[in-house]
Amino acid sequence: MAELIKHFFNQISSPVMMFTLGTGLLFLFLSFPGQLTAPKVAGPLGILVVAFFIFGLTDEHFKMIITTPDNVPIVMMLFIMLYFTWYAMRKATVNDMRMAEGKGPLEKEESEQKVLVFPYLIFIEFVVALFYSIMLVVWSLALKAPLEDPANPSISPNPSKAPWYFLGLQELLVYFDPWIAGVLLPTLIIIGLCAIPYLDRSPKGSGYYSYQQRRVWISGFLFCFWMLWIVLIVLGTFLRGPNWNFFGPFEVWNVHKVVPLLNVNLSEFVFIKWLGWGLPSQWYLRELPGILLVLAYLLIPPAMAAKTFCKKAFQEMGAVRYAVAAFLLLMVIAVPIKMYLRWAFNLKYLVAIPEFFFNI
Repeated sequence: MAELIKHFFNQISSPVMMFTLGTGLLFLFLSFPGQLTAPKVAGPLGILVVAFFIFGLTDEHFKMIITTPDNVPIVMMLFIMLYFTWYAMRKATVNDMRMAEGKGPLEKEESEQKVLVFPYLIFIEFVVALFYSIMLVVWSLALKAPLEDPANPSISPNPSKAPWYFLGLQELLVYFDPWIAGVLLPTLIIIGLCAIPYLDRSPKGSGYYSYQQRRVWISGFLFCFWMLWIVLIVLGTFLRGPNWNFFGPFEVWNVHKVVPLLNVNLSEFVFIKWLGWGLPSQWYLRELPGILLVLAYLLIPPAMAAKTFCKKAFQEMGAVRYAVAAFLLLMVIAVPIKMYLRWAFNLKYLVAIPEFFFNI
């Protein structure tokens, strides 16, 4: 029975299944927040997650990966992020139910109970700081520092991984050119976070938790945070093994595992596989299908949305703010699209122009 459970989790831990299931679970969570954040539902789900980790610790390989000093903080981060995501959404749904009944949010009632910063807040902060100091001392005694041998240029670790906070970007390097994964996407993340207050000027939900009043923005943020950051860190930390191959959580990291891949560009699909021609010698003819596809993706959906289901948003935001928001949203959606294209069709680049070191 235990082996069947391990085999099941190994099967659903493939990148396609994991990303698809994760997106589906997030969609259910955002569609039914009141039901799924209720303690009678969230409690058993949390127990199942803990039970999975306890069961996993019975497997030597799973235990070795989870208890590696480098990975222990990431495991803790997962539980902390799950808890605070539930906590914030629970407070938001409670406020939404209260406001539907004509009451004010809980934060408004709490703000009327004023207390002095000293000694109340300072005392709480001191106790928390003391607790964390003790925890760090115990941690340093219980876990050895993850120090390795001095760097040796003749011996490279396999797999060679970046620090955990860069593992998401390292995972993106599999699907995008380095200038996109390492420069463009991080820059857009920073610009997008800075632009949110200027794009969304609605005063609703300011100073208190609410999901219904900021449904679109909260859903977009949670998708970006969980699916395009936390999940990528999990993939890079626990499922990427030797030679950067994927392994299940209960699968031994075999350095000799061979995964046949033949990554091809869109131009090769079009001219060689579909049309049966040779690749044109001129780069602008060779990459014309990819260029047209990228331009259509960036121009057609925002224009159609502005005329249909996003008409109200277009009128409220104006052309400039709408265009910026649409561009950022399309960049977010492009990441999982490109990942699925690589997983399903081994598609490397939509536009590949090595003459100018420009690949998309």
